Amino acid sequence: MLRTIADHSKAFSKYLPPRFYICDIERKPIYDSYELENELRNQIEQATADGKAALALSGGIDSAVLAKFMPRGSTVYTFKCIVPGVKVTDETIIAAKYAKECGLNHQVIEIYWDDFEKYTLPLMKHKGAPIHSIEVQIYKAALRAKQDGFTKLIFGESADLNFGGLSDLLSRDWTIGEFIKRYSYVMPFEVLKESQLVLDTILAFENDGYIDVHEFCRNPFFIEAMGSYENATSTAQIDLVTPYAHTYMGNSLDYNRIRSGENKYLVREIFNRLYNGFEIPPKTPMPRPMNEWLKNWEGPRRAEFWPHSTDHMSGDQKWLVCCLEKFLDLIEEEEAKNNE
Repeated sequence: MLRTIADHSKAFSKYLPPRFYICDIERKPIYDSYELENELRNQIEQATADGKAALALSGGIDSAVLAKFMPRGSTVYTFKCIVPGVKVTDETIIAAKYAKECGLNHQVIEIYWDDFEKYTLPLMKHKGAPIHSIEVQIYKAALRAKQDGFTKLIFGESADLNFGGLSDLLSRDWTIGEFIKRYSYVMPFEVLKESQLVLDTILAFENDGYIDVHEFCRNPFFIEAMGSYENATSTAQIDLVTPYAHTYMGNSLDYNRIRSGENKYLVREIFNRLYNGFEIPPKTPMPRPMNEWLKNWEGPRRAEFWPHSTDHMSGDQKWLVCCLEKFLDLIEEEEAKNNE
């Protein structure tokens, strides 16, 4: 439902205790795009001072801004998901333009379904919970960066959550019921024979019957997202660097600008200053072609799940159910080992 264990007093099994992301970063309030630009530049300078940091460069503006502050000749990695015979989202083309503009060494990391088969288990064991689909890609990139001699991997994560980048979530005012339906990744009762709605995390941000979406994004959503990056990088034993996570909006979010098509306006202002003549691309999540990869998945077989419950789900929803089933299998294996 929330793609994370929201209540940190809970665990799936004592044999696989969860690792929770604890934000111990000192976060600085930001009031305009010049302040944000200076802070990001400082964070990159600190991270790259020893020459041991690489950047994950997507086709979006968050990592493109960071690329401008990387020393010339630095290595940047872009993920490219491969589905044989099918054309899927490819960020490498625009990322290559950013890399060329900044004088960076652009490397492409190809992601296959085989990587999910290979890396899901160690990532779940390390997390003590099912994983977000992006963790496999981050983990593979982290392994490659380590192989290439780097000790740190930089990401543009949390710009959306801190600075109003999630246009759809911020496009309107949501009542409690509306937001629960909109935000929940998979409704538990749709797939589980015994289910429970977890509402406290959302209700904590209720005000007069509506949800404060920006505060929700800056808090539980931030913890969930950062937890995915931290689990993947720490499993690979490489340091995670997230410059945007050291900042937050010091003043109120301008919903009028966001709802008129200017989401993440502070980051946009920086991008326009740094990339003269470049167009801002449409906002897209980290590509993962789950619709194609799980097209022929027949759904969960364990007794906890309703048959055919995933028949009409999106690929991302299928992944969450598929991963949960894999994790329940893993729990049984771990319990059997400990009870021998």
